[in-house]
Amino acid sequence: MIKLEFTKYQFKIKKENNIELIFDPFRKRWFTLTPEEWVRQNILQYLTEIKKYPSTLIAIEKEIYLGELKKRCDIVVYNRNSLPWMIIECKEMNVQINSKVLEQILRYHITLPAKYLVITNGSYCFAFEKKEGQFYETDEFPEY
Repeated sequence: MIKLEFTKYQFKIKKENNIELIFDPFRKRWFTLTPEEWVRQNILQYLTEIKKYPSTLIAIEKEIYLGELKKRCDIVVYNRNSLPWMIIECKEMNVQINSKVLEQILRYHITLPAKYLVITNGSYCFAFEKKEGQFYETDEFPEY
């Protein structure tokens, strides 16, 4: 398990019709500030500001198909050859990370085979690296 500590990012937040909105600089749009969106925005800042991942290689809410089911991956990081390198599943802070969440990201991996899978609730995250066809938990957030 990896303990995350976010720095104080300067998010753009506003209120419209009694709904709090947060500006996503990656998608260049305002989104409802849900607890999960808060985690997603903090992880995106962590990836680009702390870990120095290139923002041009990050997709947010990437649409995929599992059979006939349409799903969305919270964050997909691509390598420089435009292949999926990491999938990140975000949950709100009060959601426990358990086997159900792991099964969810493993289903996404069927469509987007990536070397790394990361599950986070904003406080903690679990990262897994694929080696020789098996996933192994890592104790550090992968360097890009």
